[in-house]
Amino acid sequence: MSNMILRVAAKAVIINNEGKILILREASTYQDGTNVGKYHVPGGRLESGEAFMDALHREVSEETGLQVTVGDAIHVDEWRPMINGAQQQIVGVFILCDYKGGEVRLSTEHDEYMWLNPDERDKFDLLPAERGAIDAYVRLRD
Repeated sequence: MSNMILRVAAKAVIINNEGKILILREASTYQDGTNVGKYHVPGGRLESGEAFMDALHREVSEETGLQVTVGDAIHVDEWRPMINGAQQQIVGVFILCDYKGGEVRLSTEHDEYMWLNPDERDKFDLLPAERGAIDAYVRLRD
């Protein structure tokens, strides 16, 4: 077997009352960043021993400051970035979440956010896993 590090990521597909999805643009200030300038949904890797749903709420809070209601998993994907010299395999579980309140407050990991009309997803530089999650949401919506 390789020295690849296996991680799990909790990802939130946050939907507002207009049916739009919150996307964030990765900033150059993100130390573990591998996709500067690309858009993704809030979320991140679980810490050792952390429960999945706790990680989802922590990541949403850290990256956006929003309150959400957690729904069902809608997509699972994986990617294999090199992060700080270590090859990683990240399995992402994308969870549908309803926006409940708060104003978006970005962390230093991101430099822009927007509420994306899912039908306009091809106009943005989305990560492939995020595109798959948004496609899954559109199939559920339609």
